[in-house]
Amino acid sequence: MFQTFDSHASPDQGPPRLAALRVKLGAMELDGFLVPRADVHQGEYVAARDERLQWLTGFTGSAGFCIVLPEVAGVFIDGRYRTQVKAQVDLGSFTPVPWPEVKPGDWVKEKLAQGRVGFDPWLHTADELERLERSLEGTGVKLVAVSENPVDAIWPDQPAAPFGKAFVHPLELAGESHAEKRARLAEGLRKAGQKAAVVTLPDSLCWLLNLRGADVPKNPVLHGFAVLRDDGRVDLFVNPAKLDDAVRVHLGDAVSVHPVEQFALALQGLTGPVRVDKGTAPLAVADLLRGAGVEVAWGDDPCRLPKACKNPAEIAATREAHLRDGAAMVEFLRWLDEALPQGGLTEISVVQALEGFRRATNALHDISFDTICGAGPNGAIMHYRVTEETNRPVGQNELLLVDSGAQYLDGTTDITRTVAVGDPGPEARECYTRVLQGLIAISRVRFPKGLPGRDIDALARFNLWVAGQDYDHGTGHGVGAFLSVHEGPQRISRVSEVPLEPGMILSNEPGYYREGAFGIRLENLIVVGEAPALGDNRAQMSFETLTFVPFDRRLILAEELSPGERRWLDAYHAEVAEKLGSRVSGATVAWLKDACAPI
Repeated sequence: MFQTFDSHASPDQGPPRLAALRVKLGAMELDGFLVPRADVHQGEYVAARDERLQWLTGFTGSAGFCIVLPEVAGVFIDGRYRTQVKAQVDLGSFTPVPWPEVKPGDWVKEKLAQGRVGFDPWLHTADELERLERSLEGTGVKLVAVSENPVDAIWPDQPAAPFGKAFVHPLELAGESHAEKRARLAEGLRKAGQKAAVVTLPDSLCWLLNLRGADVPKNPVLHGFAVLRDDGRVDLFVNPAKLDDAVRVHLGDAVSVHPVEQFALALQGLTGPVRVDKGTAPLAVADLLRGAGVEVAWGDDPCRLPKACKNPAEIAATREAHLRDGAAMVEFLRWLDEALPQGGLTEISVVQALEGFRRATNALHDISFDTICGAGPNGAIMHYRVTEETNRPVGQNELLLVDSGAQYLDGTTDITRTVAVGDPGPEARECYTRVLQGLIAISRVRFPKGLPGRDIDALARFNLWVAGQDYDHGTGHGVGAFLSVHEGPQRISRVSEVPLEPGMILSNEPGYYREGAFGIRLENLIVVGEAPALGDNRAQMSFETLTFVPFDRRLILAEELSPGERRWLDAYHAEVAEKLGSRVSGATVAWLKDACAPI
C-alpha cells in the first residue's frame, strides 16, 4: 500500500513541546517565533524533516502556520481545516485562528505590545515577510531573522533530509527537451536585461530539466535549487548521489551539478540583475544576493507559467492517464455498489480497495495524495485522512465521500465522487444536486480570453448561494503533468488573478459540508482551450473535461436540472460509457451502462 493509516497527530505532545520551545526562545532573547508549514524550497508539499508545524502542534493539514508568543500560540488555518484542527491540537495550549479572515499582523498586535518575534528566513518568502512587517509598523514588535531554527534545536529525533533518486522524464511525454526549455526561458531573461534567475520550487526545477524525483511523498519531485543563466546554462544544486549516470548523460554539459551546500556561496558570486520570485523564493535568497552587492530583480519564477500551460504531448498523455484511471474508478464503484449493501465496510477498507484497483492497471507509480474517504460526518472534514484511530464503519443511509488521485508516468489524476449508501434522505439529494449544478456550470462555461479564475468561481456557487449555502475552499486548483497534484499559478478561486490560458489543467470541484452530518464534493479535471468561434467572433476560452467517471444517479434530482444541465449530463455520461466500455471488465460493462443511462 502507498497509503498508510497511522496517526501523525500528537495533541498530547503539543504542550511539552510548546513549553520547550518557549524556553529555547527565552535563551535566544526572543518573545515569539513563526512556525510555518514550509521548507527551504517553498513548495506546498514537504518532507518529514520539515513537518515542524505538525511536530509542534499536532495539526496535519497541508497549509497553515503557528505564531508562538509568551502567553498564546495561534494556529492559523483556512476554511478547509476549521473542523480538523479542533480534533488535532491541544486546545488548552493552542488557539485556532481563522485565516485569512484574521491577519497575522493584527493578531500579533492584539496579543503582544512589544517584543522580538523571530523567523527563519529560509522558511518564508520576501512577500510574506513584507506584508507582516508593514502590518506591524508603528508598534513595539520587531521581526528578527535567526540563523538557528529553534524548533529544529528542540526536535531530538528530527528525520534526515530526504534521499530520493532522480530519474528522467521521457521526451515523448514532456513534449519539449530541456535544452529547448532552457533556451526559451533564457531568451526571456535577456529581453528583461537579467543575467540569471533563481529557481527554488521543486516542480519548477523538475519541469525545466525534464527530471522527476522521490523526495516528497505522493509527488514525484526532486529537492534542489537551480540558477538559470541568460545563455541557457544551468547550475543545479542537489545532493549529487541522487543522480545516476543516466540522469547525468541526460543533463549534458550545459547543466553543471554542484552539492546543495554550495548554493548560498554561489548566489554571492553571481552577476546581477538576478531574477528572484518574491512570492515563492525564500527571503534568504534575496538577502544573500543583496548582502554580496548583487542586484535583485523581483519577477515571476520563469518556469511557473510555461509549466502550467501544457503542450500537446503533455495533454495527450494526460488524457490517456485519465482514461486508465477512469476505468479503475469505475471498477471500484461497481465493487462498492455490490459491497455496500452487505455491510462490514470501513473507511480504511474502502481506501485499500480503491488503491488495489489502481494497482491492477500495472501502471501506478504512486497515489497523488492520501485518499480522502469520509463516511457520514467524516465527509464534512474537507481534507480528512483516515487513521486506525479515526476509522469509521460505513453506515447505512448516509453519504460516502471519496477524493483520490494517482500518479502515472503519463499524467496526474484527481477525482472526487460522493455516493449514496442506502437512502441518505431528500436533503442530501438536494445539496448533491446543487453541487452537481456547480460542476456543470464550470464545465459548460465560455469566457472572454484573459479572464482569471476569480471571474468564474461564482458560477459554481450560484445554486448553493440561492439556498443560503457555500463552501470554504476554492473551486479549482492547478494540476501538474506527472508532477504536483496542486500546481500554481492557475486557480479557480476568489483570490486568483492569473489569466487562464490554453493548456492549463485545473480541478473543477464544488462542494458542500455540514459539520457533524455529511460532506459532498464532486470533482473532475479540466483543461483550458480556445472556444470555437460564435457570434461576433470574440476570442473566448472554454474547458475540455479530462475525467470520465459517472456521477451517482440515485442522488440527482432530475427535476431540478435545467434543460441545458440535463443535456450536458446525459452527453457526459454517454461519453463515459463510450470511452470506458472497452477498458473495463466484462462484469463491469452492464454496471457502467446502467450508471450512464440518461437522466
